[in-house]
Amino acid sequence: MFPALTKYRHAFLIGLQSNIVYRWTFGVRAVFSVFHLAFVFILWGAAYKGQATIGGFDLNQTLTYFVVLLLMQFFIGAFNEDYQISEEIRNGLINQFLLKPINYYLYRFSIFVAARLVSGLLALVPLLFAFPLLRDYLVFPDETWRILLGVPAALMAAIIQFTIAYCFGLLTFWFLEIQSFVILSLAIETVLGGQMFPLDLMPAWFFRISQFLPYYYQMYFPSAIFTGRLDQAQAIEGLALQLFWVIALLGIANFLWRRGLRRHTAVGG
Repeated sequence: MFPALTKYRHAFLIGLQSNIVYRWTFGVRAVFSVFHLAFVFILWGAAYKGQATIGGFDLNQTLTYFVVLLLMQFFIGAFNEDYQISEEIRNGLINQFLLKPINYYLYRFSIFVAARLVSGLLALVPLLFAFPLLRDYLVFPDETWRILLGVPAALMAAIIQFTIAYCFGLLTFWFLEIQSFVILSLAIETVLGGQMFPLDLMPAWFFRISQFLPYYYQMYFPSAIFTGRLDQAQAIEGLALQLFWVIALLGIANFLWRRGLRRHTAVGG
C-alpha cells in the first residue's frame, strides 16, 4: 500500500514543482479575479439598492458567497486538466502509463491537487491585500457543523471537478478535438454551478432540479454550506447526493478509460 502511495506522492511533488514555475501566471489570474470581484460587488450593490434582502439574504451575505466562491474556484476548480489529458492522448505520451503499474487517474489527480494548492495559496495573496476593504461586507454563520460538513463537501467537489475534466479529456480517444464539449460544459457549469448567481435565487423548481445534477456540487454546494445559504438538513441530503455523483463519475471515468484503450493506437511516447 505504502509503495503505491509513494508513486503518487512523487507525482504530487513533480506537479508542485512544475506549477510553482508558473506561479506568476496563477498570481496574475488571481489579481484579475479580484478586479472581477469588484464588479460583482458593484453589480449586486445596484441590485440591492432600495431593498434589504433578495431571496431572504441581505447584501453582505450574497457578497460573502461570491468571495468564498472565488476561493473555491482556485482551490478546487479544474482549469485546463481536460486539455492536458487530451494532449497526452493525442501525442502518445499516455503510452508510458500503459506499461507501468501506475493508475493514470490517480497520477493526474495528484498533479491536479498540487496545481490547486499553488493556485489557491496564490489567490489568497490579493484577497489579503483587499481584506481591509472587504471585511465590513463579510458575514459568516457561526455554526460548527458548517465546517464539519463543508470540508468534506469541498473535497468531494474537487473530485467531481477533476473527474468531469478527466472524462472530457478521455473523449480524445474518439474525437480529435474536445474544445466544443468543454465549452458547452463550462457554459452549463456557469449557470447550474452557481457561478453567475446563487442558485437559491432561482425559482424553486429550477433549484430543486439543479440539486440532482453534478454541476450543483462543484462550486455552489460547498460555498452555500460555508456561507449559510443551506440549512443542516439540506447539507446532509446534499452530501449524500454528492457522494452518489462522485461514485457515478468515477464509474464513468473508468468505463471511458477501458473503452478508450480499445481504440487507442500506441504510437509515440
